[in-house]
Amino acid sequence: MAGGELVFYVQLRVKRDRIDEWRRAVDEIIERMSVEDSFVACYLHQDAQDGCLFTLYERWREPSVEAFLANQDKPYRRAYEAKLPELLQKPRDAAVLKPLGEWHKE
Repeated sequence: MAGGELVFYVQLRVKRDRIDEWRRAVDEIIERMSVEDSFVACYLHQDAQDGCLFTLYERWREPSVEAFLANQDKPYRRAYEAKLPELLQKPRDAAVLKPLGEWHKE
């Protein structure tokens, strides 16, 4: 992985009756994020055992969390953030990961 990348691992526990609404919101925000200059990749997963548990793995070309937050303070992000309390069972759990390596099968 290239230096200067910021990686987020975010778990979201969505209310069972709001999953479809959250999926529309998260799909929209990922589409918007994907055109940002510093965007590298985003992966969305649903837990195989718990259909309400979702994980986002995001990679950005940003030197720090502070730089990322400053660059991402945009109307579409604020709108998504405002929706989360009514869609989630509890606040999301987020971690910043330190990239150590990456392997792909060609």
